[in-house]
Amino acid sequence: MPVNPWRDLRAWQERLERLSGSHAESWSPAIDVYETPEAYVVAAELPGLTRDQITLEMVESRLTIRGTRVERTAENVHYHQVERGHGAFSRTFEFNDRIDADRITADLANGVLTVTLPKLPAARRTIDVK
Repeated sequence: MPVNPWRDLRAWQERLERLSGSHAESWSPAIDVYETPEAYVVAAELPGLTRDQITLEMVESRLTIRGTRVERTAENVHYHQVERGHGAFSRTFEFNDRIDADRITADLANGVLTVTLPKLPAARRTIDVK
């Protein structure tokens, strides 16, 4: 993906909000996004989440990943330290290439969600000269 200063600025803002604890959401998963010649791949660290706690939505060239990690509560338990975030999160990524929405795959294994977004081939057409 080409450099997008607004996206980069937003990513830094999210990091700073997570560190300062000022973000309205409790947590935001670490996510890698990379590109191959055929597809974009999004890998999100979601330990402890099950498939039914994750929602993926593709609208045009934007992928949104949403989920909720339930707060752990138990009777007669006193936590001494809590570092793992809980609650809802939402992350959206926009891609430059058109995505083949019918061929998108998502796999959750070992706490990592991997979403593969195949690119649509560029439209080509031969034009007759008259």
